[in-house]
Amino acid sequence: MHAILPAEMTVSTGFVVIATLAILAQSLVLFVALFDPGLRYRISPARGESLDSPEFLYQLEALTDAKLNRHTSLEVFTNGESFYPAELKAIGAARRSVNLENYIFQSGEVARQVVGALTERARAGVRVNVVLDALGSLSTTDSFFRELSQAGGHVAWYNSARWNRLPRYNNRTHREILVVDGETAFVGGAGTADHWLLDKGKKRRWRDTMVRVQGDAVPNLQASFAENWLEACGEILSGPEYFPICEAAAESSVLVINSTPSAGGSTRARMLFQMLIASAQRSIQITTPYFLPDRSLRDELVRAMRDRGVEVSIVVPGAHSDHQLTRSSSRAAYGKLLQAGARIYEYQPAMIHAKILIIDGLWSVVGSTNFDNRSFGLNDEINLAAFERKLSERLQQDFAADVAASRQISYERWRRRSVFERAPELVGWVFERQQ
Repeated sequence: MHAILPAEMTVSTGFVVIATLAILAQSLVLFVALFDPGLRYRISPARGESLDSPEFLYQLEALTDAKLNRHTSLEVFTNGESFYPAELKAIGAARRSVNLENYIFQSGEVARQVVGALTERARAGVRVNVVLDALGSLSTTDSFFRELSQAGGHVAWYNSARWNRLPRYNNRTHREILVVDGETAFVGGAGTADHWLLDKGKKRRWRDTMVRVQGDAVPNLQASFAENWLEACGEILSGPEYFPICEAAAESSVLVINSTPSAGGSTRARMLFQMLIASAQRSIQITTPYFLPDRSLRDELVRAMRDRGVEVSIVVPGAHSDHQLTRSSSRAAYGKLLQAGARIYEYQPAMIHAKILIIDGLWSVVGSTNFDNRSFGLNDEINLAAFERKLSERLQQDFAADVAASRQISYERWRRRSVFERAPELVGWVFERQQ
């Protein structure tokens, strides 16, 4: 029998101690992630600046650390049959550069068309860069991009699973951005996947919105892409092929707000949404696929209705939600808002994935941010906030159409929901901060 020598015992004991400490540390991280009460916050007493005043614009620009762009043109594209052809056309016309950032990029017909267009441009000498979230696009492998890479295109993965990234692995890039020649950009809620375009059996394609941006806001979107490109592959993008001087004849007030997580949760996305909601005087219209507002945001919505008579309308997914646990958690929070007078609608035809906020018919926000903790505290996000009546009117047309295709939830109906509907809500509460 082999005797265990003292040195071997020391090594074995040391390994057990290190392993135990590692397990305890990971358990502590998991516990904090699940049960951390999160940031509690409020807006300091308002001074009455109107939403169209120079003072309000100045405050919002400062709080979100975003440049106010006054010469940007915006065009709304509703659903995949509208925005994918526009994006492919823009890629096909690229002369200098194409940059694409997606949280969701799934192999399929849409992805093949996009990669084919990117490959053709790379062969023509256009600089093509793609950054994909390593978790959100997990099902797509490097081999899918082989021809693009051989043509000179570059693909990088954001925050892939490596030992040195484990402490911040929960941080994902949730941004959906396409920038062509540094002159034309698309931003919104849709990535690259068939479910935004093609019906599958009884499942209809997802409802979503993208906005085409041209003019002086485009360099800000390009800079947001460059930020995560640097993190993903260690290269700083520069030069006129990425940052040409571009202007549009349109008169507008547009902010591009890129948001990244902070240790305390004070993200720019949180400041943007909270400030606009707290400043609403007439109406708040929200379209979101994942409605899990924290207590502070719920309180702000209730104050808007109770103290200022603001009409609050919210469109969320119905039975076609792609995350039923998130939907259950969301429905658990309806009560307080419904009692205060909010109108909540569940979209019936398909999964609704658009992320839109409209305040008083004046301010509009379109981008990647959901009304949940992941977007407000954990993810990299991108939003375009515009003070432009034409954009608000166009988005309100879509909002009205979505409401018409939805079922309104009354407080009585919510209160009488069955025990089978209530049961998953407890599980959802445990994981709420990760949804």
